[in-house]
Amino acid sequence: MKKALLAAACAAVATLGSTTAGFSDETCNSPFVEALIKGQEKYLQVWTLGMPGVGDESDKMVTIDVDPSSAKYGKVINTLSVGGRGEAHHLGFSDDRRYVWAGRLDDNKIFIFDLIDPAKPKLAKVITDFAEKTGYVGPHTFYAMPGRMMIQALSNPKTHNGETGLAIYTNEGELVSTHPLPLANGGDGYGYDIGINPQENLMLTSSFTGWNNYMMDLGKLAKDPEAMKNFGNTMVLWDLKSMDPKKVFSVPGAPLEIRWSLKPGDNWAMTATALTGKLWLIKQDDKGEWQAKAVADVGDPSKLPLPVDISISADAKTLWVDTFMDGTARLFDISNPEAPKEIYTKKIGNQVNMVSQSWDGKRVYFTTSLLANWDKKGAENDQFLKAYDWDGKQLVEKFSIDFNELKLGRAHHMKFSGKAQSAALGSEAAVSAR
Repeated sequence: MKKALLAAACAAVATLGSTTAGFSDETCNSPFVEALIKGQEKYLQVWTLGMPGVGDESDKMVTIDVDPSSAKYGKVINTLSVGGRGEAHHLGFSDDRRYVWAGRLDDNKIFIFDLIDPAKPKLAKVITDFAEKTGYVGPHTFYAMPGRMMIQALSNPKTHNGETGLAIYTNEGELVSTHPLPLANGGDGYGYDIGINPQENLMLTSSFTGWNNYMMDLGKLAKDPEAMKNFGNTMVLWDLKSMDPKKVFSVPGAPLEIRWSLKPGDNWAMTATALTGKLWLIKQDDKGEWQAKAVADVGDPSKLPLPVDISISADAKTLWVDTFMDGTARLFDISNPEAPKEIYTKKIGNQVNMVSQSWDGKRVYFTTSLLANWDKKGAENDQFLKAYDWDGKQLVEKFSIDFNELKLGRAHHMKFSGKAQSAALGSEAAVSAR
């Protein structure tokens, strides 16, 4: 039954991929996400880590009004606490955009929020048995497929190292199948992000580290030679429909976010390596063989700037790269992906992690938290969301929300949403039937 369900989902890949790719409002969304925002985003949902002694101390979904025409523009309009602190991390829309899935890397809980009214998300379901059912821990990336949610985990409950895999759920939250990251033919078993090119029936996965490392204090980790050996150094190219690994690439230094070019006719992707400070290109060579190669440095790699999130423009001409340690956003010209060039830099804060840009590239948002035990301490512990306009030459700040001052916690991943989505996403009657 599980194989049949997965086969049915994958059978829809080519059709859905051709109709939805190229119309997304955030350039890092799955190409299978429908009901897209094609203009101005109205709200920003920020998945936020609770902090001991701060506010209610709970992980929470924070909703911000980002509509410039609204009287509440740049203000927090809703918070929804989920209880406890489990290392809240990433978000991902379901393919119908009705729901957003959010995971916690420590206690492995997955929260499914209903966005029928995106100004006031509702908690629809909590999955508490992810580790027991999948054999993995650290649900990280949530990537929509037709009627399914693919989840990349970071670790496992037996050794808490980096050996892990992928899990596929129905949109209703029922497990369909699991797929281990390869350990043979150069594979190291580590996972992190997912990137799919539906037109080519290809999927890329990247690699990070296991629970033992990501829950350790960063200062302690950096001084532990053995622990520093336990980071992923590979990417894997998969046949999407069969979910079979096709090739393992050597990409030293923990390759993190994956961004396929969104320009029609292109067939390449990029990532950045956290520990070695480089941009990597994954592309076919003159013989049609897939290869991965380093194409640019990010800052001064010897100073360990720690590249984290990246965001590709819709026309695949530019790439935003955030570097956590120096709190800097860098813009690269990637019109020639073989030779990216840094063309703009701006210090956002003491630390910066996630970056999201609108489809038209005119608005760019930044948040600061990486991991609770990796964030800077004391006065350098910036926790904010900042919104900028990009005029083609520079970032112009529009507003900033200080999560420390508002006692909200650590601002991490964010997603855009729009007003009055009920017409596109289904009636209340349809919701109750799910």
